[in-house]
Amino acid sequence: MECDKHGQQLNLYCPGHLKPCCDQCVSTSHSKCTGITSLAGVVEKTKIEKSKETVVIDIHSILSFLDQLVNNKSKNIKTGENNYIGIQKSIKEFQKEINKHLDHLEKKLCQETDTIWNQEKSKATNFISEIEGKKKNLKEMEELLQTFTSNTSKLESFLYVHKIEQQVHQCQQYIEDLEYNERAKEFDIKMKQNDEMEKILSKVESLESLGKVMVVKTEIDFNRQTSLRRKAQVESQEQSNINNMTMNIETKIVINIKKGINDMICLMDGRVIVVELYDKVNLLTSDGELQKELPIPGGAWSVTQINQDTIAITYPSEGAIKIINMENETVTKVITLDKRCFGLSFYNNSLAVGLSGDEIRIIDLEGNTQKSIQVPSESVLFHLVYCNDRVIYSNYSGKAVCCYDESGKHIWRYTQDLSLPRGLCTDTYGNIIVADYNSHRIIVISKDGQESKVLISNKDGLQFPQCISFKHNESSGFICESTGRYLTEFNLSCG
Repeated sequence: MECDKHGQQLNLYCPGHLKPCCDQCVSTSHSKCTGITSLAGVVEKTKIEKSKETVVIDIHSILSFLDQLVNNKSKNIKTGENNYIGIQKSIKEFQKEINKHLDHLEKKLCQETDTIWNQEKSKATNFISEIEGKKKNLKEMEELLQTFTSNTSKLESFLYVHKIEQQVHQCQQYIEDLEYNERAKEFDIKMKQNDEMEKILSKVESLESLGKVMVVKTEIDFNRQTSLRRKAQVESQEQSNINNMTMNIETKIVINIKKGINDMICLMDGRVIVVELYDKVNLLTSDGELQKELPIPGGAWSVTQINQDTIAITYPSEGAIKIINMENETVTKVITLDKRCFGLSFYNNSLAVGLSGDEIRIIDLEGNTQKSIQVPSESVLFHLVYCNDRVIYSNYSGKAVCCYDESGKHIWRYTQDLSLPRGLCTDTYGNIIVADYNSHRIIVISKDGQESKVLISNKDGLQFPQCISFKHNESSGFICESTGRYLTEFNLSCG
């Protein structure tokens, strides 16, 4: 077969990238890879029929998953349609409630206006009638004076005129009293607006919308296991021979965080998370440049990646695990535990967390306990890795690395040549790579816990390694020193 990219014969195999290559591939894309071997030799050791059966099973598994995904998304569209109708209905109901209350206030105010108007109109009408009566009396007195004859005696005339004069005087007094009489004043019917209305109107006018329509994303369960996940394409060996392993330091990147480092992982997209001791969470580019500090308060300890955008971090002082979306920098969930929590690892849609009291607890992403494993440890469970249905943890005070299965069964305990084991990870074969802090070494322990080999040491320029992590689906990765000065990039070859 020929290389799709270069048109040359595929005659070599890169165990680091798990892929066949041609001579030009090796010179251009795999020049730094070690352990390049003959493709024919790898093919000879491969059980082709078994691989075919496995691939067919994987194809069916993937098709089944994709069918389920399509079905779920179709249901999602129907749910979204109902949500859309519900939002429109809510807006109308909201408007209806507002209008209903405004109509009630309008009716109440109109009734008050009718009552006040009728009262004032009645007062004014009665006042006019009273004045008209006074006018009529005055005209009658004027007519009597005009019809008064001279045949009347002087005494009678005096008394008569005096009587009318008193009546006129009473009318004058009535006029004068009107100056202070409320009924003589002009009236207007006006409405004094409720002061709160101005505030309400101002607030309403300042509203840009009645609400905000948001798209809420919910994680779906991608719990699917195929032989293609984190597994070599070619199963040339069940377990690699660690004696053939070599690790080379490619470069040392200055990061100068200048604080004690507790944990570090390589993300799926190539970026790196570095966690300061009980402090900040730093997101670095694949070149080691600080991209940002995640603004999550609290003393962070250990970190693991759940999916492309989501990580989980333990906060010992809070006894909590926080699920964090890295892109929008928000905590999407807090899992509260009954103990202080330290080491953390994600596998098969579950979290393994090291707790105080020598307990490793396996929980789902809702915080529900699936398994509880009591382990003997002379030190706090600061560093652990969960994979292949096993939990491996470093016991730094006991100078040991221990392995237990999910049922709590002790598998092995390795103590040879370890001085202060800290961070650890596994390769594609299940071998355990350990950062041995005091000896300034990186050590590989075989999957069965029977053998070990020093891969690099202080002779290679390594000092106080705190944690180690592979890049996603690669044989290279980073080592982080406890001082936070450097990231050391390495490449691992299986020979």
